[in-house]
Amino acid sequence: MTTPPAKSVIAESDPYPAAGYAWYVVGALTVVYVFSFIDRQILSLLVRPLRRDIGISDTQISLLLGFAFAVFYTASGIPLGRLADSMSRRTIIAAGFAVWSLFTAGCGLARNFLQMLLLRTGVGVGEAALSPAAYSLISDYFPPHRRATAISVYGMGIYLGAGLALLLGGVVIGVASAQEAWVLPLAGAVRPWQLILLAVGLPGVLLAPLLYAIREPVRRGSARAVGRIPLRQVLSYMGRNRRTFLCHNFGLGLTAFGTYAGGAWDPTFFIRTYGWSAERAGVVLGAIIMIAGSAGIVAGGRFADWLAERGHRDSKMRVAMYATLANVPLALAMYSSPNAALAAVLFVPHLFFTSAPYGVAPAAIQEMMPNAMRGQASALYLLVNTLVGLGLGPTAVALLTDYAFHNDAAIRYSLLIVSASGSLASAAVLGLGLKPFLESLERLKEYES
Repeated sequence: MTTPPAKSVIAESDPYPAAGYAWYVVGALTVVYVFSFIDRQILSLLVRPLRRDIGISDTQISLLLGFAFAVFYTASGIPLGRLADSMSRRTIIAAGFAVWSLFTAGCGLARNFLQMLLLRTGVGVGEAALSPAAYSLISDYFPPHRRATAISVYGMGIYLGAGLALLLGGVVIGVASAQEAWVLPLAGAVRPWQLILLAVGLPGVLLAPLLYAIREPVRRGSARAVGRIPLRQVLSYMGRNRRTFLCHNFGLGLTAFGTYAGGAWDPTFFIRTYGWSAERAGVVLGAIIMIAGSAGIVAGGRFADWLAERGHRDSKMRVAMYATLANVPLALAMYSSPNAALAAVLFVPHLFFTSAPYGVAPAAIQEMMPNAMRGQASALYLLVNTLVGLGLGPTAVALLTDYAFHNDAAIRYSLLIVSASGSLASAAVLGLGLKPFLESLERLKEYES
């Protein structure tokens, strides 16, 4: 194993960078995460025009929203996570930002389902570069008892981005739909949905170089815990902690199964069930996602850090378990609501509790892994989370609607089944992981000593 130069390694107990600059870095990374989720989620508001202009079914839409993105996101995640453990993390993030933004804009030029499918895979490859490197950066800027909060603030990008995708998308749809087609230089005549994809994708290509304003921090840990580690040693370490990884990754994957299903189909649920317009669904749901989702993820991180300061070493896993369990009755009530007003009100606590695990989950990975394995472990977590959540969740709803209920209006029952069952199973699996997680913390002490 190659030992890094002494100047590139400092102990966890050494002073951390100034808090003000550390939060500036979190803010910059959060902005990038916002862009990633705008680009990822914008299609959920364009279901109707995509079906009309490209002639595709709900199941094909679900492949664009989930499976096509998820497969290439996860396939790229492990090698990019490995690079994040040894190379410049800001360079990896900047390159990924430019790539996924370019492919999102490219989706606006797609003329058929196959072209859109291939371009969405490119979005997935680019976005796979972001979070493993971002988690690793944040962990070198914040001490362990502050990481859940810091990573949760970064995780707000999920809900700010998804909310903005709907909120701004709803407004832009209203403006862009004022005429049937727009004529752009080079691209020629484009439909409103194509204009929207070009508008959300191209700015990221221009903003990516600004990430070099972030300083690359010194990596923390013992010389043994920091540096280029052979892959077989990484796999061996993960194997010794397999019970924790299985419960953590699949527990959160089951949470994501319901969360991504809702993210993909909630606007359509309000449109089909209550007769809302796409513009109204985008504005109302977008605002709720931004506020309730951001509040939930930050509250989950703060609560986990509060519990940790009082001696609960499994606080991150425990908070995720509590939040997913609380969502079960909320999902049942929301999707069976007799009117839109009550459904929208219930959407607020539903989003609050479904968002809470997404800051504490990656923070738990950083806490239990050596520095030089954090990117790879994060990529593995995101692989499972994305395959189970994004890869299966939206498609499960579409398959139930198309082939079990045979009725577009039954999407509410498909969402109810997927969301409630995913949350209940998630809470059970996370509960099984509490004890193994504590054992993994002890193994890390032994490894670094």
